[in-house]
Amino acid sequence: MRQAVPQGSFLDSMNTPEWHLNVVGLRPLASGQGNMHRLSSVLAGAAVRGSALVLLTAVAACAPAQAPRSPNPVPASVAMPPALQLEPPAPPRPVSLGTAVDRHWVDSTLASLSVRQKAGQLIMPWSLGDYMPVNSPEFDRVRALIQNQEIGGIVMSLGAPLEHAQKVNTMQRMARVPLLIASDVEHGAAMRLSAGWALPYLIQLGQATEFPQLMAFGAAGDEKLAYELGRVTALESRAAGIDVAFAPVVDVNINPANPIINTRSFGGDPQLVARLGAADLRGMQENGLFATAKHFPGHGDAATDSHLGLPVLGISRARADSVELVPFRAAIRAGVSSVMSAHIAFPALTGDTVPATLQPALLTGLLRDDLGFKGMVYTDALDMAGITSKYSTGEAAIRAVLAGADVLLMPPDVPEVIDAVVGAVASGRIPAARLDQSVRRILEFKARAGLDHQRYVSLDQIPQIIGIPAHVAVAELAAQKGLTVGRDRDHLLPVEPGRKVLSIVYSDDDSPIDGRTFQSELRQRLGSVTARYVDTRTPQSVLDSLVAAADNADVVFFSPFVRWRDRKGSIYMADQVATMLQRIAARRPTVVTSFGNPYILAQFPDVGTYVLAWGPEDVMQRAAVRGLTGLAPITGTLPIPIPPNLPLGGGVRVEVRTAAGAGR
Repeated sequence: MRQAVPQGSFLDSMNTPEWHLNVVGLRPLASGQGNMHRLSSVLAGAAVRGSALVLLTAVAACAPAQAPRSPNPVPASVAMPPALQLEPPAPPRPVSLGTAVDRHWVDSTLASLSVRQKAGQLIMPWSLGDYMPVNSPEFDRVRALIQNQEIGGIVMSLGAPLEHAQKVNTMQRMARVPLLIASDVEHGAAMRLSAGWALPYLIQLGQATEFPQLMAFGAAGDEKLAYELGRVTALESRAAGIDVAFAPVVDVNINPANPIINTRSFGGDPQLVARLGAADLRGMQENGLFATAKHFPGHGDAATDSHLGLPVLGISRARADSVELVPFRAAIRAGVSSVMSAHIAFPALTGDTVPATLQPALLTGLLRDDLGFKGMVYTDALDMAGITSKYSTGEAAIRAVLAGADVLLMPPDVPEVIDAVVGAVASGRIPAARLDQSVRRILEFKARAGLDHQRYVSLDQIPQIIGIPAHVAVAELAAQKGLTVGRDRDHLLPVEPGRKVLSIVYSDDDSPIDGRTFQSELRQRLGSVTARYVDTRTPQSVLDSLVAAADNADVVFFSPFVRWRDRKGSIYMADQVATMLQRIAARRPTVVTSFGNPYILAQFPDVGTYVLAWGPEDVMQRAAVRGLTGLAPITGTLPIPIPPNLPLGGGVRVEVRTAAGAGR
């Protein structure tokens, strides 16, 4: 299916080197063969890699063109609860955020709610976006939350686009007041809208458009690309029933030991993060998706994962004003709808170690009074140890409301939270007007999203919007522009065909997926490639054999897939693998391409060629191969300094390989 690129759009107007996308990647255009206008036409019709395939297998996975149909009916033989009877066909949900709220609907709905129902509106528990059969345990769990506890929304996670949307429709049918649906789509909808892989066949089963990590956008440094990320994310998220993006991440990542932000950030320069974050959120909100700046007042300097404990940062107000708060101010000026709090203590700002989520001096005094923010405030997930290690479920909820939060995300026990809030209102600890203030804001958001008159999504529209070639082309361009060479001391790049290559992929979580696309594409480009895979379990004897095998190679590619937070709590490579790499690099020309944590250079500081691909996504793996083999230029600059010796703003430009084979 083709979708034309709108005249005057980013792809239509942008000036870039003359290369374009086809089924296998980017290739140079003949000299004088047109400008970006022509490139946009090619990109708009670019084919999607892979083929459609239906498998019966277990899979593990942590503008409208026609009138939509109503959701598919359930067979008459299946008993449906009265609250789940199908609605008549309705027009599609709006793709813009309204500014003129239906005050009558908001006022009348608010007036109809009891205190307990109002407390329920504050709560958004978690759910997968997976297939949910009627009367299954998951169906019963969700129905109990929606119909018995009358929650205000759901935080949705992984699921195939169609299954996710169908589940949203089912849940919306259960609700008396329409639900607000939110998701962590930080670097595109594919972060959550993905069907996963079929194992052992390693077949990708379909997903939304896959974008690279935000730090790749920081390396590209292009506001237009950041806007396009937001635009595509908005269109695809709304098509699947998502109303709120818990994005963008506007934390300034200035601590290499940060185990939770890392490449989720645009970078370590507050002005860069501010500029790209504002562009990203404008792309979302101008295309119908509420954006959320997170994690206030700044998570970029933490050395503790707030999922596992409470980070305590000793930064002063002057430091916060010059670093952490810069992107939040820019987001507020850009009209961001929402802000999410951080489970971090800032004793120099507050005089105590109460996390920001529960601290009135930060959520009300700093955010609302000083910075002038008027929108929605979400807590970060209340089941994280940054909260649960010190506060009970009910007490944390009460303190968050009193601090200034409107929505309580993912509490460990929903009935306990509702009981606690109701009890606090009855005792006068939470004024009734304070509760009404948040509930009114929530209802206004629902009205602005159009949920007051159309809460369902059209399943027929999903293949016309999600993952279409025009969107994929934007992601491919972003990945290519984000690829960065931090250092190429011996001028190894680009690597030409005909060289004898040993390509080693390292996975820090023993994933069977890591590097498969990179190795396959590398074989297509270079021909003589010996592909090997290692992980944390690989015996020393095998590592030694790879050192010996490197002697027979002209060049060695080492590609570590190191998460910024793995299951074992480490953010670096296994020591024995780092030692193997150092031994190889001392013997043979070696190109290291990091598909994850960029700071691992500290483990092998003497390697001469270090390339940053920023994340494990297939779109980034393809871009890396194109750049490393000279089929596309490498133009990214470092959005962070990388110890021990790569400075912020550094980077080596690598040109497209010429017909004669000269790379520079």
